[in-house]
Amino acid sequence: MKAIISIHDCMPETMDKIQYILEWLKERNIPPVTLLIVPGKNWTEQHLSQLKKYVQEGYTLAAHGWHHHVEPKKILHRIHALIISKNVAEHLDLDEQGILDLLNRSHQWFIQQNLPSPSLYVPPAWALGAINKQSLLKTPFKQIEVTRGLINLNSNHKPKLKTLPLTGYEADSSFRALFLTLWNQFQEKKALKKALPLRISIHPYDLNLPIAHQLEHQLSSVESFLGYEDLLY
Repeated sequence: MKAIISIHDCMPETMDKIQYILEWLKERNIPPVTLLIVPGKNWTEQHLSQLKKYVQEGYTLAAHGWHHHVEPKKILHRIHALIISKNVAEHLDLDEQGILDLLNRSHQWFIQQNLPSPSLYVPPAWALGAINKQSLLKTPFKQIEVTRGLINLNSNHKPKLKTLPLTGYEADSSFRALFLTLWNQFQEKKALKKALPLRISIHPYDLNLPIAHQLEHQLSSVESFLGYEDLLY
């Protein structure tokens, strides 16, 4: 099985947890992965220096929202927050222009901090919101990750969704532990049956949560690791 690994919610307040996860992955001989950076936080020079060090070590930086927090106003957003996303799916409170502004602001932050320009954008909770896929070509990104897979963006083509299985381990309640255990099993079977790369998403506290053993098992089943750029068109 092939896999792509992403570490979510990289922000100043989680950097210690992120470092711990990266060391844990190194111990298992897993190559540098993709780090999803939340730009709109209070980044210090020390934190930014650490991000630059990660780049030098071979890690890829991707953009991941702006604040990674929102107080849901719309009823459907409130339901989504209650069941799935809590209060992180900031796109769901925005219209199309607001989403475009957020994507472009998120991308520009990396340039302002002298960090590599990210080609991948991952909306918090993979919730892209109410935007026409064609409008995504107005952003500098080459790929947008959503729950169903990867949207590849190229000005010479229509935006194209590549469906890929996805696992998650943020089991911070009994319900989530049961749901994610079954979901992850199904997604791994799908990856094997269809010979698709499995997207393994890791959040900062996952190693301390009830299904960390499933994460380790699924990582041990991977024969080769890919980067997101390997799936561009």
